[in-house]
Amino acid sequence: MGQGEDMGWVRRFVRALPAALIVGGVIFDQLTPRGFTAAPFFSAAPVIAAPFYSFRATLVTGVIAILAIAGLHVYDDTSEQGSAITELITVITVSVVALLINRVIRLSGEELASARVVAETAQRAVLPVPAERIAGLHIAARYEAAQAGTFIGGDLFAVQDTPYGVRLVVGDVRGKGLGAVEAVAVVIGAFREAAEQEVTIERVAQRLEHALTREGVRREGLDAFEGFTTAALAEIPREQGVIRLLNRGHPEPLLLYADGGIHVLAPTDPALPLGLADLAAWPDRADETEFPPGATLLLYTDGLSEARNAEGTFYEPKERLRGRIFPGPEELLTAVTDDVRLHTGGHTTDDMALLAVGRPLRGQPYRRRTVEIIHRDRHNP
Repeated sequence: MGQGEDMGWVRRFVRALPAALIVGGVIFDQLTPRGFTAAPFFSAAPVIAAPFYSFRATLVTGVIAILAIAGLHVYDDTSEQGSAITELITVITVSVVALLINRVIRLSGEELASARVVAETAQRAVLPVPAERIAGLHIAARYEAAQAGTFIGGDLFAVQDTPYGVRLVVGDVRGKGLGAVEAVAVVIGAFREAAEQEVTIERVAQRLEHALTREGVRREGLDAFEGFTTAALAEIPREQGVIRLLNRGHPEPLLLYADGGIHVLAPTDPALPLGLADLAAWPDRADETEFPPGATLLLYTDGLSEARNAEGTFYEPKERLRGRIFPGPEELLTAVTDDVRLHTGGHTTDDMALLAVGRPLRGQPYRRRTVEIIHRDRHNP
């Protein structure tokens, strides 16, 4: 039984508990001497119902509990005793408190849902999904939040068709929340402008560096001197079959070949993340790698490479993807996200952004289709 099934069973049990407590209270009252009271059963029922039931259902639960304890005292001919009146007042008071708890929880839930809608809208505004096909390349992007129902984070991606070829960036801003989304907007805005104007990918990186420096000066507090962004920038010139890649402290991208082979695109000259120019200065140098037909470039944030299983073992994209063949970038990202969930048991601790760029085989235009992903024997690639 998986975690989802376990949680479903727990939720069903808790939702059935108020009714079970009322029934149990009636049985307890009838099976025990008059000196024993079933009031705790009837008091607990509406309190447990409050966080899980609607306002009306909580009210009904409280009314039934009140009627049950009053009816038992009438049946036992003890309704005029002081203890009976005290028990009845106690159940009524607890039921009213349960209604107040239910109302507070509902209002908090509505506010949280509203905040999530705002967060989702903000993130989609600054992080639009790129087109599936740009300049003959096939593109797929994915943002996977660590927690279901959350949308805000500092991971980013962008793809731009420019006079110099297709340029793209995948990055990870330090921090979370609205501040991180603001920094994401700064990086993506600067990238889109620089990608169109700058002749080289190195100069694009310098423009991003300057944009983050200006942002750091504008901010106050911690972000003024600790804000930084890891990033991998790439340029794919038209009709040249190469990738120019510049890495600023980011996880190393992968190049997956049509035959299942895989190559880690490690930088020749490691560099610090963007936004740390005050610590050191060096000239940016992009590495050039052949990008043959049928190959797919995969860029990702550390939410992928740092995903761990129950034993604390990190997810290793190179080893998990070696020897596997995918029909296209979208299928690749689907397989990766499914594999991460399998590896972690659904317990990821960090968001992850994925961007895949495929160069189609000559004479074989890519068509979106559902096919079975082929798993090759890793010992016989």
